[in-house]
Amino acid sequence: MIGHMRERVVAACDGASKGNPGPAGWAWVISDDERTAVRWEAGPLGRATNNVAELTALERLLAAVEPDVPLEIRMDSQYAMKAVTTWLPGWKRNGWKTAAGKPVANQELVVRIDALLDGRAVEFRYVPAHQVDGDPLNDFADRAASQAATVQEAAGSALGSPEPPPSPDTPKAAAPRKKAPRRAGGGASSRTIKAKFSGRCLCGRAYAAGESIAKNAQGWGHPECRTAEA
Repeated sequence: MIGHMRERVVAACDGASKGNPGPAGWAWVISDDERTAVRWEAGPLGRATNNVAELTALERLLAAVEPDVPLEIRMDSQYAMKAVTTWLPGWKRNGWKTAAGKPVANQELVVRIDALLDGRAVEFRYVPAHQVDGDPLNDFADRAASQAATVQEAAGSALGSPEPPPSPDTPKAAAPRKKAPRRAGGGASSRTIKAKFSGRCLCGRAYAAGESIAKNAQGWGHPECRTAEA
C-alpha cells in the first residue's frame, strides 16, 4: 500500500461551544514534531452544541489531510472519539439508529467522517483537556476553537493568523522549575524569580508582576528584604 510510504503525521482537533448550545467553533492543527503547529485552521459555527463542534473539527481535519497520510489524531472529546471508533459500526448496521432505535445525533457529520476514514490509517489518542502540562497540540486546537467560537471568525496558518491566545479554562501555572521553592518551608532561598502576579512584600511595599522577587520566611518579597526575617 502506498499509504505506508508516507510519514505518519500527528494532529489534534477540538471544538468549543460557549453555552452548549451557544456560539461555537472548531479547529485542527498538524505537527511534524508532535509539539509545534505547522498547519492549523479554525472556523466559526454560529450557534451549535459542543458535540457538533467536536465532530466538525474532526471532519475538517480529515478533509484537509491527503488520504494516504497515516494520522495520529489527539482529541479531548470522549464523545467524538467514541462516536467514530466505538459506536459507528453498530450505528451503520442499525441503519443509523441508536441501540434504542432513535436516529443517531449529528448523523450527517458522522456519515461524512465515516466516508473520510474509509481506507485510511488513523490512530485516535485521547488526551485530557485543560492540563497545565497537557498535550501542546491539543492545547493549541483548544485555544483556536475557543477563539473562533468567541469571535466567530475564521483563522489559520494559511490566513497568516497569529497563534491563538491562552484558553481561560487552562489553569495558569509557573514553569515547573519555579513551583518548587513556593512549597518549601520558611527558609530563605537565594534564587529570585519573576513575579507572575503583583503582591506585597513583608516590608509593606508592593511589587508588580514581572519584577524579581525572592522567597523569605513570610512568603515572597523584594530580594533586598530577604534577610530581614531569614
